[in-house]
Amino acid sequence: MSDFPDVQLHIVTGKGGTGKSTVAASLALALASRGKTVLLCEVEGRQGIAQMFDVPPLPYEERLLARATEAGHGDVYAIAIDAESALLEYLDMYYRLGRAGKALDRFGVIDFATTIAPGVRDVLLTGKVYEAAQRNARNKGARTYDAIVLDAPPTGRISQFLNVNNELAGLAKVGPIKAQADTVTTLLKSTRTAVHLVTVLEEMPVQETVDGVAELRAAGMPVGGVIVNLVRPQDLDEEARTELLDGTVDTAALTKALESVGLKNPATLVPALVHEGRDHAERRRLEDDQRELVNAIGIPTYELPKLAGGADMSGLYELATALTEQGIA
Repeated sequence: MSDFPDVQLHIVTGKGGTGKSTVAASLALALASRGKTVLLCEVEGRQGIAQMFDVPPLPYEERLLARATEAGHGDVYAIAIDAESALLEYLDMYYRLGRAGKALDRFGVIDFATTIAPGVRDVLLTGKVYEAAQRNARNKGARTYDAIVLDAPPTGRISQFLNVNNELAGLAKVGPIKAQADTVTTLLKSTRTAVHLVTVLEEMPVQETVDGVAELRAAGMPVGGVIVNLVRPQDLDEEARTELLDGTVDTAALTKALESVGLKNPATLVPALVHEGRDHAERRRLEDDQRELVNAIGIPTYELPKLAGGADMSGLYELATALTEQGIA
């Protein structure tokens, strides 16, 4: 059973280096494993999705990327959204400019407009996501999606990115761009949307997550869950960790144990092993402290393991299974 059964638009953000894009891709696969047709979107121009799925760079066009299982229970499509292409599509869709719009692009007018007014850029990027979310049976020939996953900008910019209406307040008080900003904001602040934050168990990412949740709530955005990524296995039980941290390890017993497995001169290895074990125990204690801060936020929390082989295709499916089992999809 999903924790977010009514959510269609899943927005994934997080501090750089936390694996935000990997989590977004895994979430898309998890949703598809439920039999859903999913659109995975990126808006930062990094082509991170293409690299993870080992496919050519994504165009401004929805492409079939993967199936959730070999049985094909669900499909994942992907698109790389850029503001220039979105504006050309917007001009053609609402003003029938067609070739005239492309001429504006050649003269650099579009790039100029989106550069001097960054709020317009964000409206265009989120506007394409809005268009995909609003499709229904009346959109002849257009693919409809049960779920959309947006690999969004980092936590430090997410509130500004999503709060497009306020961004345009001083630029356009009326007109079509303002109207589009209003309709996009309505979707982003509705129960059809959830903003998930990705973190790792380190002080700076966790603090940025705490601050990000507060900013999103203040902006009226629907916060989803916190996904703790790159979680290392707990190799030590509580007793062993306590002995290492307190300096009460029985080195004589450890030496004897090493001798019993045939190691020569184990006494020379024991100090290094104890030192390494203490570092490991201290790391786990710090992670436990950060985990408590994450839990104190008071929203659903999910954990994904650090994969030994990295986030290749098999790794993405492994993470997708973990997300499904924990109930986020």
